[in-house]
Amino acid sequence: MISRTTKQTVAKNTNNMNQQATVAPQQDAEVIIVGGGPVGMGLAIELGQRGVSVIVVERYAQPQPIPKGQNLTQRTMEHFHFWGAEKQLRAARTIPVEYGIGGLTAHGTLLGPYSYDWLQRDLVKPYYFTANERLPQYATEAVLRQRVAQLPSVQTLYGWETSTVAQDDAGVSVTIQQRGDGKAQRVLRGAYVVGSDGARSVVREQAGITHTRTDHDRMMVLLVFKSQGLHQLLERYPGKSYYNVLQPELKGYWKFLGRVDLGSTWFFHAPVPPGTTKDNFDFAAYLHEAVGAEFEVEFEHIGFWDLRFMLADSYRKGRVFIAGDAAHSHPPYGGYGVNSGLEDARNLGWKLAATLQGWGGERLLDSYDAERRPVFASTINDFIARSIETDKEFLDTHDPARDQAAFEAAWQARAQGAVGEVHAFEPHYEGSGIVWGSEGRASSAQGSHRFEARPGHHLAPATLPSGRNVFEELGPGFSLLVVGGDGAHAPSVQAFREAAAGMGLPLRLVDCGDGGEGTEPARYGAPLVLVRPDQFVAWTAPAGGPVVTAAQARDVLARVAG
Repeated sequence: MISRTTKQTVAKNTNNMNQQATVAPQQDAEVIIVGGGPVGMGLAIELGQRGVSVIVVERYAQPQPIPKGQNLTQRTMEHFHFWGAEKQLRAARTIPVEYGIGGLTAHGTLLGPYSYDWLQRDLVKPYYFTANERLPQYATEAVLRQRVAQLPSVQTLYGWETSTVAQDDAGVSVTIQQRGDGKAQRVLRGAYVVGSDGARSVVREQAGITHTRTDHDRMMVLLVFKSQGLHQLLERYPGKSYYNVLQPELKGYWKFLGRVDLGSTWFFHAPVPPGTTKDNFDFAAYLHEAVGAEFEVEFEHIGFWDLRFMLADSYRKGRVFIAGDAAHSHPPYGGYGVNSGLEDARNLGWKLAATLQGWGGERLLDSYDAERRPVFASTINDFIARSIETDKEFLDTHDPARDQAAFEAAWQARAQGAVGEVHAFEPHYEGSGIVWGSEGRASSAQGSHRFEARPGHHLAPATLPSGRNVFEELGPGFSLLVVGGDGAHAPSVQAFREAAAGMGLPLRLVDCGDGGEGTEPARYGAPLVLVRPDQFVAWTAPAGGPVVTAAQARDVLARVAG
């Protein structure tokens, strides 16, 4: 649970936000994105494909070659499908496909007698349209940059960083300067600004958005190294890409090792004593102790970072939004970070576009915070922090040297729990005010995967009579799935068609066939399913329910469009 609050409000920056901008009122772009990592670039694609003019300000001319954010879930790969970059991303993979993104958890040492499979995301593949993927974040960034370069409405400014952000009633002004010379400076003007500029977000601070931290502070090391010998040692675990080592002295924190490619390059995260530097610690011995054997090591990078959870107290302040690590951060446990950030981009992107294009209301923009913050709070509390506490309790209670039989029984139970964690992680927006039937419900990362269409939940895939998947038929706006081809739903469909036309809301009709027993669309359990632009269900008609009237259709669409 979040236990210690750090309110970091910079008074002069808050004043900046309330001052009238002194630049000319004309816009350079509708949306200015500060930070061009995966989240910023994903948001730029989401907006650019919808015809929104965007400027991305990114401090680095090239992606930084530090392997992080490697595990991309099935849901994240759905984003890449809709962004027109899925094939390119899979082609950039650095590890053979047969290695998947599977992991392993070991006790004591990696080569010891106790281990089990961990985070088997393939278990939930039937509920998503695409398969998962694994590659270093810098390779993902390169693919996203290439896709952005194809969008005429998106402009990129590499090698620039942001110093100030000021908003007024009409828009936002962002002051940027070119890195290196300290002289070139520009002021950009937009309707909205999104800070995807990392855990030390300038945009967040300039907006005066406070944040809450937890008490899980630890000093961590990140090692990137070469070793053929380690690859040979770990050939006993075929198909594994990353490995966790549990040791009692770490109090539930992991030593976390993973492949960057197959056979030579690795990364390693682990807690280290306070005051550790590159020169006063034997990192090779630390690696050998975690693995349980000696092997040659050639270090390419030794860096340090602070392990902590952070959650912004709001994801929006007026015309300023934050996303990704600027809004939330956590240790690299379970591959939740980059995937959560990309979901932020997908959630916010269509809502900004809808507002700018006139068919989305103000409540639609507010729903970004209302949907995404509770999900990440749940991710922290119900999955990552709970995992640390559970591991600590297990290690304090069970020791194979003390009671081998009891340890082995508890270890087998943990292996089953690892399967349960994959099934339980199902982010949803049941409590969202723009989802039908949300009263009395709460949004969370904890749920259950089902084929049934449920308001606030991700739509499961289904093969249509044409042989195509429903995901191949969904439109860029809302989509109304019609299950049942006997014409009984024609009046309801017409009501939605006319209501959407009157509101200027984009709506695509998707014929899912007769919905007969045994067909995949029948699993939705509803004759009509309204799907949002981000593939979450907004509303369903009850089976056997009455015809939807024109007034009812308008009420539904007004709510889901905010």
